[in-house]
Amino acid sequence: MREVAVVAFAQTRHSAVDEGLSEPELILPVIEEVRRASGLRTFGFTCSGSCDYLAGAPFSFVSALDAVGAWPPISESHVEMDAAWALYEAWVRLQHGDVDSALVYGFGKPSQGDLHQIMTLQLDPYYLAPLGLDHVSYAALQASARGTDRAELDEIVRRSRAAGRANPYALDLPDPEGDAFEVEPLRPYDVAAPADGAAAVVLAAGDLARSVCERPAWITGIAHCMDSHYLGMRDLARSASAAEAARAAGAGKAQVDVAELHVRFSHEEPILREALGLDGAFSAATEVNPSGGPLAADPVMATGLIRIGEAARRVIDGTADRALGHAASGPCLQHNLVAVLEG
Repeated sequence: MREVAVVAFAQTRHSAVDEGLSEPELILPVIEEVRRASGLRTFGFTCSGSCDYLAGAPFSFVSALDAVGAWPPISESHVEMDAAWALYEAWVRLQHGDVDSALVYGFGKPSQGDLHQIMTLQLDPYYLAPLGLDHVSYAALQASARGTDRAELDEIVRRSRAAGRANPYALDLPDPEGDAFEVEPLRPYDVAAPADGAAAVVLAAGDLARSVCERPAWITGIAHCMDSHYLGMRDLARSASAAEAARAAGAGKAQVDVAELHVRFSHEEPILREALGLDGAFSAATEVNPSGGPLAADPVMATGLIRIGEAARRVIDGTADRALGHAASGPCLQHNLVAVLEG
């Protein structure tokens, strides 16, 4: 396997309201920031992640390329999902050996529409979408299947929001309060806070990574796995695909100092901790979502990439030797990606 590392990461200051920026205007600053940080102006491959449903237009990623610049001509691709999977595609592309660098970015503006309706439109059109349930309702089914400890969930939200208030890129959210339900047993604060935002990562291979970054965050393992789309065929109290992705990526082979998890609902954290082996022999010193995670800001379609970027940042700055970045997609943790990064 060819050595590939994250050598630069940048993200926007996420906003809960539409600040009037177009997608290219949202993306351009983070791309310029990773260019400055890496010293690279051009890249062997470019890949992005976004969602046409959020933008309300087909092929919306094409206009976003204005932020990258398509001249001289670039080798470019796109995934219609969270940009963590764009990073995976870029990692695979670098394994070919004919290019040494890649630019990965993701963006989303959920403020432009109703996220409940938008996420429902992305469900399986034969079995799930006709039921009319939104992503929060499916999450509530999973929370009920697992069983909820209200004190545990409240503590997860409180810790995440406190970390978010210390993170200049996240939203400034108060501690959880109130007894009303969003969809029982989930309360409004158990649900990730949608935000407009973007993020970018630069990947580099081998000697190039060493030349542009003093301490690259080497991707020593990366894998993704998917459960059945049909919820009746899954044990919703667990995440088999997350466990399999973690095994394939080698997450449990040594101590994980930092784990950035794509927790869109508070009950998902204990499910993921179990699936990813973070409650095992090496768990005592693992710091989970020190950035606040999605419960502090959820820039849809960039959130998973940010989890990998935040994990990489801790390795690059020397505050962690081994970190884990996790991304999820689909209802009830259907699709999971795990990346292990080491200094």
